[in-house]
Amino acid sequence: MGRTQGTATPAGVGGLKRAFDLVVALAALAVLALPLLLVALLVAVFLGRPVLFRQQRPGLGGKPFWLYKFRTMTDACDAQGRLLPDEQRLTRLGRFLRRTSIDELPELINVIKGEMSLVGPRPLLMSYLDRYTPEQARRHEVRPGITGWAQVNGRNAISWEEKFELDVWYVDHASLSLDLKILAMTVWKTLRREGISAAGHATMPEFLGSRHSSAAHDDSAARVGERRGDASRLGDDNSSTEASL
Repeated sequence: MGRTQGTATPAGVGGLKRAFDLVVALAALAVLALPLLLVALLVAVFLGRPVLFRQQRPGLGGKPFWLYKFRTMTDACDAQGRLLPDEQRLTRLGRFLRRTSIDELPELINVIKGEMSLVGPRPLLMSYLDRYTPEQARRHEVRPGITGWAQVNGRNAISWEEKFELDVWYVDHASLSLDLKILAMTVWKTLRREGISAAGHATMPEFLGSRHSSAAHDDSAARVGERRGDASRLGDDNSSTEASL
């Protein structure tokens, strides 16, 4: 599919949303400065340096940017020098950071830089851009978010197709009031620690493209439709292999 061109939300909504993002992100960093320094110290001691994970992700219109998170995995390798699977390198500290979404807090820097929003479709892997259908690629018509509509409606407990349909629904209905609702739901879902990982995976299996039948797609769309009016669960993204900063 390649890089999408994308269009942002309407000018009035987009400007208000950006101002809200900037004010909240700056305030959050100021309030959380000391706790973030403590987390960085714990990561350095128990996981090693560097403490931040950095990876290119597609942003608005598919344009790449560097995403920042706290490191949650070691660099443990097998006898051949190859990195072990994610679930074997994920430590107790790393699991705690993921369960509580603390590992996502450095993304506030991305929000301040204008590369991300507080709310929007999660930024996934650059390699996924060519695997989206044209409809799925519409998720890049807005800035990616720290949390999003798909995250409060299943996180990693739902299929990729369901996630993408929820992402596109958000693109079509984006508003500040919806963002406020999603942020409130995110706090609640994070406290309940729901949908952190898919069965048998540290987060989600790799997205290889939509190969399901039209019947399966219709079934997925029906389940997504049920969630749109009455959300019931939270979310994350596919972290892939951590490439540390």
